[in-house]
Amino acid sequence: MRATGLAGLELKRFGRGKLPRAALAALLLLPLLYGALYLWSFWDPYGHLDRIPVALVDEDEGAAVPAGGGAADPHGKAAGDRLAVGDELTGKLLDSKTFEWHRVDAAEARRGVENGTYYLSLTLPADLSRRIASSAGDSPETGVLRVRTNDANNYIVGQISRTVFSEIRAAASAEASRGFLDRIFIGFSDIHDATAKAAAGADDLRGGIATAEQGSKDLAEGLEESKSGSERLSAGLTALDRGSDDLRTGSRQVADGTRLLADRVDRIADGLRPFLRDDGTSIGDTARLIADASRTVRENLGELVKAAPVAATAAHTAADDLTTVHAQRCEDPPLPDPAVCEPLAKAVAAAAGVAAVADDVSALVKDEDGDLAALRTRLTVLERRAEDLAEHAPTLGDDLESAVAKVDALDAGAQQVAEGAGTLHAGLSAAKSGATALDTGVGTLKTGALGLDSGLHRLSDGSAALADGLNDGVGEIPDYDADDRDARTGVMADPVRLASSSLHAAPNYGTGFAPYFIPLSLWVGAMVAYMLMQPLNRRALAAGASARRTAFAGWLPVAATGLVQVAALMSVLHWGLGLEMAHPVATVGFLALVTCCFAAIVQWLNARFGAAGRILVLALLMLQLTSAGGTYPVRTSPGFFEAVHPWLPMSWVVEALRRLITGGGSGPVRQGCAVLAAFTAGALALTAVAARRRQVWTLERLHPELSL
Repeated sequence: MRATGLAGLELKRFGRGKLPRAALAALLLLPLLYGALYLWSFWDPYGHLDRIPVALVDEDEGAAVPAGGGAADPHGKAAGDRLAVGDELTGKLLDSKTFEWHRVDAAEARRGVENGTYYLSLTLPADLSRRIASSAGDSPETGVLRVRTNDANNYIVGQISRTVFSEIRAAASAEASRGFLDRIFIGFSDIHDATAKAAAGADDLRGGIATAEQGSKDLAEGLEESKSGSERLSAGLTALDRGSDDLRTGSRQVADGTRLLADRVDRIADGLRPFLRDDGTSIGDTARLIADASRTVRENLGELVKAAPVAATAAHTAADDLTTVHAQRCEDPPLPDPAVCEPLAKAVAAAAGVAAVADDVSALVKDEDGDLAALRTRLTVLERRAEDLAEHAPTLGDDLESAVAKVDALDAGAQQVAEGAGTLHAGLSAAKSGATALDTGVGTLKTGALGLDSGLHRLSDGSAALADGLNDGVGEIPDYDADDRDARTGVMADPVRLASSSLHAAPNYGTGFAPYFIPLSLWVGAMVAYMLMQPLNRRALAAGASARRTAFAGWLPVAATGLVQVAALMSVLHWGLGLEMAHPVATVGFLALVTCCFAAIVQWLNARFGAAGRILVLALLMLQLTSAGGTYPVRTSPGFFEAVHPWLPMSWVVEALRRLITGGGSGPVRQGCAVLAAFTAGALALTAVAARRRQVWTLERLHPELSL
């Protein structure tokens, strides 16, 4: 009998009664329990997070925005405004429907997370607003959102919540940054305006400094002239000081002389005053007498020339005689007579005097060579003066008083001059010192003016550079309007966004897991099928059919059942759950190959190892589930699973189904078909070997050690 006929006989067994038919129906629908039900439960968990009860605790007390350098808080509020981040964030969370939010207090949230009422809790701490507002102050702090999870409730929810709350935190941070950056851009505009004003002021400053520079030049030139004048003034006052010192000394000497003169004149006047007052007439008479005598002598000078030598000789003779007598009477005798000697000595002296006078007269006459014209002139003068004296003698007392008064006035004036000269000298000394100080000060001012001029020149250059720099800076500093600020704050608050794109995106969680659960369900279907059907047809074994026919006859009914399982499973997944496949026909065809391969492998294990083979089938299923990379990449698993990954058929099935369902290159599909075809052929060949062995009855087959 052909293999197909043997397979048909095997299937007909399930039509003999209700229980076999029910078993066949259950066999056909079994993959749905693993495939459809599993995928249904995993289909879109992220789309139903709003059913997850989460406790929301808002303890935020709000805060006043501090004053800090004129900046506002990150939410754009001015200093002193009230900031309530907790209320704002709570409102947005409740509107978002991210979770099933329950506003509770901290104690209720703690109890709920502990006993499972809430899967997790989100707490907005009391200082949240204060910390966020602190960015506008001197000591900025980071705001904190506290999340409490309990993996004993559900580990996956905790993982999902971390992802969700990371997005919430990023959104809150971006919102805070937008307000803060908005104030920065407003600050740029303020700086722009202030710089423009500063530039205008710098232009005015440059003009003012230029004027000041010209003024400093004029000042320096004027001080140069003042310096020359102060030097001349100092030199002149120095000379005046020396002259005043000489004047002071001379005037003091004059004052002392006039004082001495006045004293002497006063003493002489004191002596003459009585004489002139009482003897004025006598003085006049005497003066007339002298005038007459002078006239007489002048008129008799000729006789004097003749008589003078004779008189001189006679005077000397008389003097000699008296001297001889005096010597005889008073010097030679032992007892001179004092009464005679004393008068005689006087006579000797008088005679000597007369002789001397006579000699003088004689000498005078001889010196004039006998010409007494000069003496006559003098006598004439004496005569006139004597006459004048005689004429003024009655008024000499009054003239003396007038002369004394004038001398006293001269003395008083000289004293005043001396005192004034001293005062003048002191004043000129002070003026000299002042002039010297003035000259030094003017010199200092001159030096300072030159330095000022040099400094103003540099300042002028600097102010020009400042003005040019500020004018250039005005163009460099940005000035943003409201729309521009909004665009820029949006970019800077979230400067890097994840531009996520998928070449072949799975629309939901179930679609992503379908390549993993579909082969699992087909493996289980084949495994259960060989629990109901014989891996090797007993009739064929008993009839001595060829091993290949026997193996094929045992494989064919399970493969046919698998094809029905594939059709039922994919129909439910596509029309029931909404599984969309990039290549639906190729997917179904590939799954037909998969179920045939799995049937061949399970058949061989059962045919070769008997009851133990069923355990090996289950063990191989577990090994494939852990190493196929259906959930996490196999490289994240321990090295053992990565090592066995390429040697197991389900690994190739998962990789190929991902391309067939979500799209992608066909390379893994072709490789998977080749590998599955090889596994199928190899398993059927090994089953044929096992069938040949099963045609020989042994004691072990008659009494197996284990039977299921």
